[in-house]
Amino acid sequence: MTSRTQQPAVTFRAMRITDVPDIIAIEREAFTTPWTAEAFINELTHNHFAKYIVMEDHTGIIGYGGMWTIIDEAHVTNIAVRHDRRGMGLGEKMLQRQMENATEYGMQRMTLEVRVSNDRAQRLYERLGFEPAGIRPGYYSDNNEDALIMWVELHASETEEQAW
Repeated sequence: MTSRTQQPAVTFRAMRITDVPDIIAIEREAFTTPWTAEAFINELTHNHFAKYIVMEDHTGIIGYGGMWTIIDEAHVTNIAVRHDRRGMGLGEKMLQRQMENATEYGMQRMTLEVRVSNDRAQRLYERLGFEPAGIRPGYYSDNNEDALIMWVELHASETEEQAW
């Protein structure tokens, strides 16, 4: 297995409808209440706030992330990495890319929800600057678990700031 210090080479690109079968396979591995193919297709074709990307390596799609961009805030809808690629820092790499993209879209803040029991994900989000902001009681429909709301202020790169 590749260690976190030896991350595999990956590329990012916009998600396409033809990616949905691969995305659904990862979604089912990652979540107890996975989104349907129809939900992803609707996001890609009808939701003009939605921005979805995939992460690929030499084997194909190994992860994906989605967010909605509304006014000046980005909301992470989902992020997942293929089961056999977990523990390599790729989830962090995906979220970093989403944060960069959000900044490029002019977003000033980013928010997400995470299960209160998901300590591993919470630690990842905290490493990237997210802070707890509240609780959504009974947010998750599979077991009525609460969601922890987390926020981060996004900052433009030095190059972008100098352009102002």
